Amino acid sequence: QVQLVESGGGLVQAGGSLRLSCAASGRTFSSYAMGWFRQAPGKEREFVAAISWSGGRVYYAEPVKGRFTISRDSAKNTVYLQMNSLKPEDTAVYYCAAAAGKAWSTRSSSTSSWYDYWGQGTQVTVSS
Repeated sequence: QVQLVESGGGLVQAGGSLRLSCAASGRTFSSYAMGWFRQAPGKEREFVAAISWSGGRVYYAEPVKGRFTISRDSAKNTVYLQMNSLKPEDTAVYYCAAAAGKAWSTRSSSTSSWYDYWGQGTQVTVSS
């Protein structure tokens, strides 16, 4: 069992930055692929970014490419999402997710059903 706890959300003006963190419990964090998703009010949950268990492969949704960076620190059992040049349309609840011991592909990593564990989410609000 893995527990995921997100933090770092908040209110920021357009053009600003935030860094989200997702702390994972469990000894096998380094074997999990990790992803970030978001859900805006009235919309379905959508993929944001993913990182392989080794950190060697990453994948981003088009709307955030070039602005967001996903990274992981296995020593701290934490995955990060650095968000720069934020836009009002980035406003959403952001969730991190973990996939246990699965073969990586960009298609799989962008699919919510591929993930086994989810955090509770952290609110990000970008004002115009």
